Amino acid sequence: MVALANAIHIASLGLTLIVFADIIVSYFLSPYHPLRSTLDSIVQPLLAPIRRFMPSLGMIDLSPMVLIIMIQVVETVLIRLLI
Repeated sequence: MVALANAIHIASLGLTLIVFADIIVSYFLSPYHPLRSTLDSIVQPLLAPIRRFMPSLGMIDLSPMVLIIMIQVVETVLIRLLI
């Protein structure tokens, strides 16, 4: 069970880092850059449902922050259920 909990933690950490990388890369690279398009193909399907329910705040996009919080909550719940 501990190994599975560690795997969940590592997957959660990896996904969180991918979301952060996508945010940072979006400021510097063109949308057609291969790295940015790869990160977007991973992150955008996760952000799309959140953006449907969140109100628009102009130029501020809080959906990545909501996604990161949701990742952490799911990780905590899964690990608590295992242990």
